[in-house]
Amino acid sequence: MTTSTEESLWARCFHPAPAAPTRLFCFPHAGGSASFYFPVSAQLSSVTEVFALQYPGRQDRRKEAGIGDLGALADQVYEALRPLLEERPSTFFGHSMGATLAFEVARRFEADGGELAHLFASGRRAPSRVREETVHQRTDDGIVDELKLLAGTDTALLGDEEILRMILPAIRSDYRAVETYRCGADVTVRAPLTVLTGDRDPKTSLEEAEAWRGHTTGAFDLKVYPGGHFFISSEAPAVLALLREHFTSHG
Repeated sequence: MTTSTEESLWARCFHPAPAAPTRLFCFPHAGGSASFYFPVSAQLSSVTEVFALQYPGRQDRRKEAGIGDLGALADQVYEALRPLLEERPSTFFGHSMGATLAFEVARRFEADGGELAHLFASGRRAPSRVREETVHQRTDDGIVDELKLLAGTDTALLGDEEILRMILPAIRSDYRAVETYRCGADVTVRAPLTVLTGDRDPKTSLEEAEAWRGHTTGAFDLKVYPGGHFFISSEAPAVLALLREHFTSHG
């Protein structure tokens, strides 16, 4: 497999595993970058080949404009990933905005006749559940305050505030994309769906997480973990164990 420039721009493989029978594609949260999933790649490269998405406007793509429309972002991600998805059975994992984006890319893949092995949606309410939020309309300080609120006391999640402010235009685009996104309650994927949520996540209630059930015609499971919006960091061993079990049990 020769990775094209477009694929490598969008999908980063930190630990290539050409002999692995499957692939895992990880979709970051608003303001997040591919490197957020480096530990996941390191831990799971023995059972699957991990690709982490790199959206425009951050790290080595910081000179590119962010994409403030989630449908348009999903279109571009899918076009970049399509050759990779056609090669091996693929699973998606997305956190927060990444969960909604993974859902939309899965829809495009299935519409093309593809079959996703599994979709893991973490830290996000169901696509049809709307909260009227306007973080993308705040001042720069207001957006930084929101990020600090969600990260809690884990400053590693927030990163260097000076660097954070450099990529604020991209973060604003991410928030615009997810806050203006709308989806009907009858929109579904065929892929089996596992939803992960924190029991103290201010952005997603248990009922809003459970509502994902209506967005798949496949199997559904809900996993509740202790923690807030970034429970996937505080509960990383448990989340990694869940993913490892998926790949070792289902191939």
